[in-house]
Amino acid sequence: MITLKTQREIELMKKSGEILSDIHVELRDFIKPGITTHQIDKFVQERIESQGAIAAQIGYEGYKYATCTSVNDEICHGFPSNYALKEGDIIKVDFCVDYKGAISDSCWCYAVGEISEEHQRLMDVTKQALYIGIEQAKAGNRIGDIGHAIQTYVEAEGFGVVRDFIGHGIGPTIHEGPAVPHYGEAGKGARLKEGMTITIEPMVTMGTWMMKMDNNGWTARTRDGGYCAQFEHSLAITADGPIVMTEQKA
Repeated sequence: MITLKTQREIELMKKSGEILSDIHVELRDFIKPGITTHQIDKFVQERIESQGAIAAQIGYEGYKYATCTSVNDEICHGFPSNYALKEGDIIKVDFCVDYKGAISDSCWCYAVGEISEEHQRLMDVTKQALYIGIEQAKAGNRIGDIGHAIQTYVEAEGFGVVRDFIGHGIGPTIHEGPAVPHYGEAGKGARLKEGMTITIEPMVTMGTWMMKMDNNGWTARTRDGGYCAQFEHSLAITADGPIVMTEQKA
């Protein structure tokens, strides 16, 4: 189901997004070689709760953690663990904040220490793809305009776009309509309307976009072992263009 949000609801979602994005800013200094993904998860949960908010992913469809911490070839939904990050890793930290019933969702990709030039380029292209998609998130455009813009850019840069996991509507639950693929045809799909709130979250791979699932039933990783990067924002569709509700201020 697709719900259209009032201005009051969007303002509350922006506050939720501010709490979330501020934590991502803090993670820039927290994430370093030797830190475990479990420590990242604990840090995020404590920071969310210190702001009077709720770590919305805990309990969602049975998920046990405040974050998804996906390292290197893990595409998404990596479980926090005692894995200690190493120099050269990249890690995607994805989490949702529930503030007074308003949900926000954002994933950010972090370099652990010094990383290779090819992995830095992967991160740069993925981040740029996110903002290229956001540029198409205008009232009157269609969902396919977002996916087409992302896919065209990413593939021209020599990378792959994951098909199995996509963006989505957000609020009042973590996932709702519409589905927002990061590939597709321009001019196709649902029309974007003022009051929609969605996520755009391209997952971009070094090699094949095809995935395989770990035995835990949650964690997806690239089939060929290539690294994957992801960046995600929550945004509102307005008459004046998209408003990014999880933009990082610092």
